Formats: sequence, C-alpha cells, structure tokens
Amino acid sequence: MNLQQRIDLMTRLGSYILSTDNQWTATKERASRENGWFTPAFIDLAANGIAQSWLNPAALQAWASQYNVPDTQAHPKNIGIVMAGNIPLVGFHDLLAVFISGHRQTIKPSSKDDTLLKHLVSQLHAWEPATQALITFQPMLKGCDAYIATGSNNSARYFDYYFAKYPHIIRRNRTSVAILDGNETVEELALLADDVYQYFGLGCRNVTKLYVPEGYDFVPLLETFKKYEALADHHKYKNNYDYQLAILILNKQYYMTNGSIILHEDASPFSPISQLHYSFYTDLSAVTDALTGNDDIQCIVGKKWLPFGQAQQPSLTDYADGVDTMQFLVGL
Repeated sequence: MNLQQRIDLMTRLGSYILSTDNQWTATKERASRENGWFTPAFIDLAANGIAQSWLNPAALQAWASQYNVPDTQAHPKNIGIVMAGNIPLVGFHDLLAVFISGHRQTIKPSSKDDTLLKHLVSQLHAWEPATQALITFQPMLKGCDAYIATGSNNSARYFDYYFAKYPHIIRRNRTSVAILDGNETVEELALLADDVYQYFGLGCRNVTKLYVPEGYDFVPLLETFKKYEALADHHKYKNNYDYQLAILILNKQYYMTNGSIILHEDASPFSPISQLHYSFYTDLSAVTDALTGNDDIQCIVGKKWLPFGQAQQPSLTDYADGVDTMQFLVGL
C-alpha cells in the first residue's frame, strides 16, 4: 500500500468510528461490560476524539509531510507494540504512526483494552486484505525489528532488559498538573474539571495536582467541579473515593471534598483515583522551573501553558513522554 492508500483507509476508519454502525455500537457496549472503567461516555469521548482530530485527510497528510514519510517503505520493519489499557484506545496512536509510516506491526494489546482495537483492525482487514500482513496481534512479542512499549515504571525495567539490543521507545508513568493564579473564571474551572475527571483521572494527560497561590479559595473550584458529581455513583470510582477518604480521616489529615473528589495537600504530582493533590506557591517562577524538564510530567495546564480543557485533546504531534514516535519510525 502506498501512502495515499494508507491515509484513505484511516480516513474511512474515522468515518466508521463516528457512525452508528450496529457492529461498532455492539463492540462499544461489549467493551464497557468487560472493563468497568470504560463507560459508554468515555469510550465515545476517546473514539470520537481520535476520529475527528487524527483520522481526517488534512491532518494525516500534514503529519506525513512533516516527516517526509515515503510513498512506500523500501525496507519495512516489523514494529512490536506493547500497549497500555488505562483509557479506551490509548494505544491507537502507536498503531496509527506505524501504519502511516509504512512499517508492519505486531501488537500485544492490554487485556483491559483489546475489544475496541481488535474490532477496528478487523474492519481494516475486511476493507483492505493487504492490511492483514501489516497489522497482526500476538500474546507475546518476539523477533521484531524495533519495539514501542508503554507501561508502569516497574514494567519499564523489564522492557529495558528485554528490548535493550533493539531500537526502542519505552514509556513510563507520567501525569499532568495545573497551575492556577486564583483569577480563573467559572468557565475555565469547568474546563479544568474535564482535565481532572475525564476517564476517571486514569490517563497520563489527566491533571492530578494543582499549584495554587497562597490563600487560594477552593470553594468556587469545588462547586464548579460538581459538574462531574455523577461519577460518585460509579461503583469502582466510589470504592476508591471511600477508601481514600477513610485513610485521611483515620490519619486525621486535612482534606476538602465536594462528594466526588478529595483535595489533599501533598508534594507528589501523582494522586490516587478520586483524589487531587495541591501545593501552595509564593514564587511562580520556582514552580515552573521545578516542572520544566520533569520526567514525571506530561502536560502543564494553565493560562500560560496548555489551555484549560485541552489536556485530553492531544494532536497527532503531542507525543507521549515527549518522545517523537514518528521521527523514531522514519529513522529506522
């Protein structure tokens, strides 16, 4: 397949994702039953975002042109991909990058998120039989020419060991933070709520910590965040909320809550599900200096940084861990 054929096929897949096709609808329902964190609303949020932002001819053509992706790969490599499963279709960007670059791929999907991905790939196979040799699934990856692996800090140590002698990208735990100045509007706080609550906060682009000025008034924020109060009725989320609240109460630690999220002062940028950490600052430049180049941070949200509400709306070039996947692929 040449580059234009690959772009056309992915564009068709984007239209399919946005459709009300019965098979696609049934697949989304099945994925939601199999993984309690994959609510129908969050599946649609992830899938529609992919279709609208990535799988359109203009975006794909510009992406390929930016890297001078060849029309066909003279010597295509087989790329092994170990995917995560924290949010719906979180590994799709890697699949897309390898496909557009013209290489072949062997995927080890996460057991938490294989239903949606395998269905979409089956559609590609049905529309264009040539893709059957380009995208395959395996429970174990062996004999690949290069690897892209996403996991926890612990699993990354194993990936480092197993894939050391091959070209590779290995991703670790990351999270995102927001810097507030205390003058945010209700509309901006509502958008910040999206950055915090979407996908239950399980994504590396979810805001899990706030940096706020001394004397910050949390009441407007907690009130605005009630737009997601329905999450408190979700059994898996509620179990985490109750557990984290109980720990703070037993340890007699200060906290604030609106019934759906717990605010707790903590230096760590990583917070448990249902909890949002915060720290006060007096010197904003000291905060930005500490965050710049921090390997734990994926995104910084704020008026001078990534706009509120856009943390979970990455473009094709917003690469995980800041590692340019497409540059890696075209350079093989």
